[in-house]
Amino acid sequence: MTKLKIATWNINSVRLRIDIVEQFLATHKPDVLCLQETKVINDLFPRQAFEEMGYPHLAINGQKGYHGVAIVSRVPFDKSTQREFCEKGDTRHICAHLPGGVELHNYYVPAGGDIPDPVQNDKFQHKLDFLDEMAAWYKARKGKKTNKLILVGDFNIAPLEHDVWDHKKMLKVVSHTPVEVDALAKVQASHSFIDVMRAHVPNDEKLYTWWSYRAKDWDTADRGRRLDHIWASPALAKAIGPVEVLREARGWTQPSDHVPVMTTFTL
Repeated sequence: MTKLKIATWNINSVRLRIDIVEQFLATHKPDVLCLQETKVINDLFPRQAFEEMGYPHLAINGQKGYHGVAIVSRVPFDKSTQREFCEKGDTRHICAHLPGGVELHNYYVPAGGDIPDPVQNDKFQHKLDFLDEMAAWYKARKGKKTNKLILVGDFNIAPLEHDVWDHKKMLKVVSHTPVEVDALAKVQASHSFIDVMRAHVPNDEKLYTWWSYRAKDWDTADRGRRLDHIWASPALAKAIGPVEVLREARGWTQPSDHVPVMTTFTL
C-alpha cells in the first residue's frame, strides 16, 4: 500500500506568497499540493521555486491577475487535463492523473459576488451554473466502480450549519445561502462523493478554513467559514485518513485568508 498526503490551499497569489508556501512545504511535506487563486499566467508561474523545493511535477492552469489553479507534486503523474466551465474562459479546474488510476481534480469555484440573487447578480448566476455543470459531468460517470476520484479546492460554499460562525446570520450571505448549499449538495450526490473532512469531524463541531481579512482580530473573533473541501469517490472510501486544518497559517506573515487543509489516502 502507498500513502499519499494531499493538501489544498487557496493561496491568493502564489508569487506574492511563495515564502509561506515554502514554509508550509518544508514543515508539513505533503506529496501533492493543490493551489487555487494563483493569479498568474502559466509562463510566469514560479516553477523553479517548486522544483528547488522538491516538487518538480506540475500541472498549471492560470491567467493574468485572476483565478488560476495548480497542482505541484513530488509524485510523478501520467498526465494532466483541464476543463473550461460555463464557456467563460476563466481558469478554475486542473486534474492530475496519478498512479493507480487516481484522478485528482482541483477546483476554484466562483465566489458569486455579494448579492445572492441570480437576476440581480450575474456572478451569482455564474456560480450556480458552474455547480450545475459540475454535477452533470460527474453524474455521467456515476456507477463505474473503477472511478477513483478526489476533488479538492476552494468551493466557496460552507454547506453545513457548523461550517459558519453563525448559521442564522449567514443564511442570506453568499457562501451559505440555501440555494448554494442545495447546488453543492447536488454535486456531491452526482457521484456519491464523501465529504472527507466531515467523515472525521462531527457535523455539530465548528470547522473553518477561511477568516476574512476585514477582521482586525480574526483569531479572537473566530468568524470563520469552511470554504475549502476534500471529497472522495466511493471507490476510495476505505482509503481516506484523518484531516488536518492548519489554522495557524492564517497568522503567518502576509497570509492568505484561507489555510491549508490536508489528508492522507492509503492506496
